[in-house]
Amino acid sequence: MSEGTGDGAAPRPEERLERAVRAAEQALIEYEIAVDTFRIEVENFSRLHHQKLGPMYSRLDELDARIAEAMAARTGDPEDIRRADEARARVMPMPAVEELFHGWMDGDGLFPEAAAMLTDQPVRPPQRVRPSEEARKLYRELARKAHPDLAQDDDERKRREEFITRVNAAYSRGDAPLLRELAEEWAAGPAPAERGPSPSEELYARLEWLAHRKELLTLVARELEEGAIGSMLRIAPDDPDRLLEEIAEQLLAQVAEREAELATLLGQPHASEGPSGSVGP
Repeated sequence: MSEGTGDGAAPRPEERLERAVRAAEQALIEYEIAVDTFRIEVENFSRLHHQKLGPMYSRLDELDARIAEAMAARTGDPEDIRRADEARARVMPMPAVEELFHGWMDGDGLFPEAAAMLTDQPVRPPQRVRPSEEARKLYRELARKAHPDLAQDDDERKRREEFITRVNAAYSRGDAPLLRELAEEWAAGPAPAERGPSPSEELYARLEWLAHRKELLTLVARELEEGAIGSMLRIAPDDPDRLLEEIAEQLLAQVAEREAELATLLGQPHASEGPSGSVGP
C-alpha cells in the first residue's frame, strides 16, 4: 500500500508542507487581486481627476494670477510685483512629457487607450473610478483562475501573463462584456496541469518566494495608499466617484470666491449683482 493512501496510512513527510504552500499561494493571489484592484482605481481616479477637474484648477490659477497682478498694480510694492510674477508663471508651466503626448504615455509605455488605437481596438477610457460590481466579480474570478503564479512551467506562465494583461486592461475600462468574453475564452483554453508531489527542498523554496513576493506587494500597497490619489480614495472608499463630484463642488465655490475678490480689486460689480458685473476669462 502506498504512503498517504488508505486508512491508517502514515502521511507523506511533505504533506503538511504542501498544504502550507497551497494555502500561501491562495493567500498571496487574494492579496495581489486586492492590490491590483486598488491600483486600477487609483489610476482611473487620477485620469478622471485630471480630465474633469483640470480646467477648474487652471481657472483658479488664472484668477490667482489676476488677483496678484491687480494687487501689484494698486500698491506698486516690489514684493507684490514679485508675487504677481510668480503667480503668473504658475499659470503657464513648462509642459511635462506626458502633457505633450496628451496623457498617452506613462512610465511603462503607452496608456491603454493609446495602445488600443495602435492595435485597431476601440478607444474606451474609464468612465468611472470604480468599475461595476459585475466587472469586479468577473475580474476577481478570472484573476484567481488565470493567475501566473499557478503556472507549472515557463510557457504556461507566459500564456497566463499575456491573458491577465488583457483582463487588467478590460477591467480598468470597466468593460464587463469583454470580461465575460475573456472568461469564456479561458474556460475553453487548455486546462492547467495539476501539480504533482514536490520534494521538500522545492516546497521550502516556493514558500520563500511567496514570502518575498508578499513583501514586495506590501510595499506597492503602501505606496498606493500613501500617495496623494490613494489618500483621497481612502476618504471615500464606498463611493470614490462621488468624491470627484464633491471636489468639483468645492472648486466651483473657490472659483466664485476668487472672482468676487478680483471684481472687488478691479472696482467692478460681481457677477451676482447683474449681467454687466461678470468677470471675463
